[in-house]
Amino acid sequence: MDFFISPAHAESAAATAGAPGMIDLLIPVAILALFYFMLVRPQSKRAKEHRAMQSALAKGDEVVTDGGLMGKIIDLGEHAILVQFTDNLEVKVRRESISAVLPKGTLKKL
Repeated sequence: MDFFISPAHAESAAATAGAPGMIDLLIPVAILALFYFMLVRPQSKRAKEHRAMQSALAKGDEVVTDGGLMGKIIDLGEHAILVQFTDNLEVKVRRESISAVLPKGTLKKL
């Protein structure tokens, strides 16, 4: 088989092909940086804003639950919130299920 390819040429080609170049190392680093700035960072910022909104809840705030129900906070607990949806309907919901706080008077306008 040595008469088709010279052994010396085959060894030198294999030796130079095994050494990684700067671009080979730079591409995975660039992909990881892009992944961080496009996915991880915005999601953690959004989660931080949601935690701040949940900790700032107070009596009388008009809120929207994850299910889309809108009501007014009557009582706050450590893990649960009592929300009044209509005059005679009060429901206890988990604090984490509050998705947004509405401006005051929004429920009367609807």
